[in-house]
Amino acid sequence: MTGYAQPIQRLIKELSRFPGIGEKTATRLANHILRASEEDAGRLAESIMEVKKKIRLCTVCYNLTDGDLCDVCADSSRDRGIICVVEDPDSLIAVEESRSFSGAYHVLHGVLSPADGIGPDNLKLKELAERVETAEVREVIIATNPNVQGEATALLIMKLLQGTKVAVTRIALGVPVGGDLKYMDRMTMAKAIEFRRGT
Repeated sequence: MTGYAQPIQRLIKELSRFPGIGEKTATRLANHILRASEEDAGRLAESIMEVKKKIRLCTVCYNLTDGDLCDVCADSSRDRGIICVVEDPDSLIAVEESRSFSGAYHVLHGVLSPADGIGPDNLKLKELAERVETAEVREVIIATNPNVQGEATALLIMKLLQGTKVAVTRIALGVPVGGDLKYMDRMTMAKAIEFRRGT
């Protein structure tokens, strides 16, 4: 990054910390910000700070929200007897965009990954068990990604809910092994929900 003034070098360094952003892309973004008007740059900075200050976890499903409840949990028309368990808010959005699910959600905020130091205590599993015990839940749909970590997490959830009266199903048809839910198209996600299978 030699040749760039110190503030630009710092901006490039900070932008390159984002996932999937290498030094070249960070440099392009930094130059774009540099060419933008002061008002545009100010709006970008304000929106970043607003997200950091206002966004929190929904008190029911742990989705991201700016209030106590997320939009899904605040919707009285949703079937709270069916809970779809997802890894992260992006996966929740992918299921929602399929327009094939009208139940509730539970966001784990990760998957089992011992190599990264993520164990059961780092996920919202205890909270899921509490919801199943206290609410009138009929079915839990496990919608973790079909990769090693997602499958390990799904198995743990199945064990966690063994002995309860809740039906446990797993999304199936349409989601390829090794795929990522947030990149699935609407039809693929709709079929995966429609043809879920028992465990």
